[in-house]
Amino acid sequence: MGLIPRRVDREELKEFQPRLWLILIGLLLVFAYVIAFVLENRKHVSLHFVLFTAGVSLIWLILLSVAIGFLGGLLLSQLARRRSRRSGRLPEEPPGQ
Repeated sequence: MGLIPRRVDREELKEFQPRLWLILIGLLLVFAYVIAFVLENRKHVSLHFVLFTAGVSLIWLILLSVAIGFLGGLLLSQLARRRSRRSGRLPEEPPGQ
């Protein structure tokens, strides 16, 4: 399959396209799961800090935790890359690449 699209005749357009329908059904299921996840986690919880307590929706707490984890992973990978450059050695590549 190249970057240049091939010509499609009218007969092919009229045919049932199972791959397209599978993709659409898959996207619809993912969207429905996300909506259900948000609706199930919308209750308010108390978040206790050292000096104060905040009331927040559980979904926001989950999303904030995911964002902090993602950013922490990015920062740690950059720190590891910087340290390997300073020491003059590159990180080893896994075998087979």
